[in-house]
Amino acid sequence: MGQEIFFLAIIIPIILFMITMKILDKPRKPKLRLPNLTPPENGRPTGELARRLGCGVDILATTPINYRQFAIEKRSGGHRYIQAPDASLKKIQRTILKRLLNKLPTHPAATGFAKGHSIVSNAFPHIDADVILRMDIKTFFRSTTENRLRSYLYVIGWDQESTDILIRLCTYHGSLPQGAPTSPRLSNLINYELDARLDGWAKKVGAVYTRYADDITFSFYDIDCIAPFEAVAQNPKTLEKVPQTIQGNNLVASTIQMTKKILAEYEYDLHMKRKLNIRRRHQQQKVTGLVVNKCVALPRKTRRWLRSVEHHLETGKAASLTPQQLQGWQAFEKMVKEQTDFLTSK
Repeated sequence: MGQEIFFLAIIIPIILFMITMKILDKPRKPKLRLPNLTPPENGRPTGELARRLGCGVDILATTPINYRQFAIEKRSGGHRYIQAPDASLKKIQRTILKRLLNKLPTHPAATGFAKGHSIVSNAFPHIDADVILRMDIKTFFRSTTENRLRSYLYVIGWDQESTDILIRLCTYHGSLPQGAPTSPRLSNLINYELDARLDGWAKKVGAVYTRYADDITFSFYDIDCIAPFEAVAQNPKTLEKVPQTIQGNNLVASTIQMTKKILAEYEYDLHMKRKLNIRRRHQQQKVTGLVVNKCVALPRKTRRWLRSVEHHLETGKAASLTPQQLQGWQAFEKMVKEQTDFLTSK
């Protein structure tokens, strides 16, 4: 009996210790930056919302919420699912975009769907980099939730009733619908803080950051000359914050982990395999589909293809594009060059 008690006295603490360590070792969900869902005192009422939009409150509150859903193939494979509003809802959404959303500030690094920006201006800051890191956010619009929009509308001063109306008109099944005119702008407005944090990290490590919708790009310059610096890292299993020395040759890996951590706090996930792309100077570096090794331009393969199509059409041979389609590509190529020349001259 005494031996059994002695055995249990030794074994039970060991078992409890192992169970405790297993619990601590279990990955925990990242701490979310929970949106503020408390309406402001003396927020702007529905009458002010109706005045700014130029239509009655009754119209805003009773417009039917109808969407047509369909799928389109993505060039990278798979399908993109679109929720397109019907004509009456789209009309009101365009009014909200024009009279309300376009007047609000977005972060300068958010170049997608922003006035004065294009895929060219998104690519231009990354010219002639040592390393370019590209990442992609999973289901970007669907992951931008109704609660985050509510929090944003409260922050900019709308009362609960006005916010309820705007959420009704601008969300679908609890998130931003991909296909609504308001969704791209709202995604930039809502993510101002996220962009500021990623841009702050980029500046800390001597990189350049831009985001074009779900497409995130960091470019690094003189990466081998960057001196080590201290940062705070987070253990992904215990969430404990620990000091960490970042070496220049570890900047890309550290940036991936930091981006993943920051995005998780806003309920976003990264594509960590096929859509994570790292390119060095000796490789073809592309940002939003454009080459940026020396200047912003269409990829060489695309340019050669267009010259071949043009020659085939001129000589009466079979071509992979119609004359009208070729004109569209040529106009696009001209636009890329003109915008690049303009940005270079600034």
